[in-house]
Amino acid sequence: MPCPVKTSGPSLFDYDECVPGPLHFDAHAALYDRGRPPYPDQLWTCLGSHGWLSPGGRVVELGAGSGLATRRLLAAGARVTAVEPGPALAGLLRERCPDASIILGTAEETGLDESAFDLAVIATAVHWLDLGLVLPKLHAALTPGGHLAVWRNAFGDPSVSLTPFRERVAQVVDRRPPGPPRSGPGELATAAWADALEAGGYFERVLVEEFAWAITLDRSQVRDLFTTFSDWSAAEADEVARSVDDLGGRVVEHYRTPLVVLRRTGHVPSAGNTF
Repeated sequence: MPCPVKTSGPSLFDYDECVPGPLHFDAHAALYDRGRPPYPDQLWTCLGSHGWLSPGGRVVELGAGSGLATRRLLAAGARVTAVEPGPALAGLLRERCPDASIILGTAEETGLDESAFDLAVIATAVHWLDLGLVLPKLHAALTPGGHLAVWRNAFGDPSVSLTPFRERVAQVVDRRPPGPPRSGPGELATAAWADALEAGGYFERVLVEEFAWAITLDRSQVRDLFTTFSDWSAAEADEVARSVDDLGGRVVEHYRTPLVVLRRTGHVPSAGNTF
């Protein structure tokens, strides 16, 4: 099938690759809000123990979705400005996080005041961003010595032996015809993501870590979760959901959450030192 005609502004499709784009999630806002599992406690403990997330800290979050990370940022006592391009997700975000300041718009186009924030957060969204535009914007928006924290939940832990459920997932994926490769590093190519975030000289890494954890899911939770994945069809999500019944009604999923924390550099990079 050919790609749809490209239009300006956010879209359900990434036209350069002919795959679903970031507003795929806005079309499934209620499912996304219900189905995405939380980020692990170890991550929040890490951010707090280093002093990057603290009461009264000023935080800007890019691609906030329905507030999965925003809620924990607020619970830690931070003052949060959350940027979200999807109107349906932004509506849920306002309901879930009334104490946050919500901006409807893309990270690339939203204006941010200079030196207004102590911490910038990008949770499960960095792969959708144009870092060549976003990194200099965050450098200007952060105070001297401010930090950028980037993380995502990687669904499936390759270090854990293949479970019967993961075998079913693999069977679905293996039946797909070859498609265009996704741009950027893979979701567990953590060092490569750190390199990309350092490019241009706006930030320097101070921590790279991965947290391993597990969660138990039932059939409806599996269907909701897999439906939100931008590269999964509804029929595929239904198939893996049905497999949960065959496997006893509940399955244990092993995940990893890579975290990269970077410090704002003390200089403004020259025009030639960019992406």
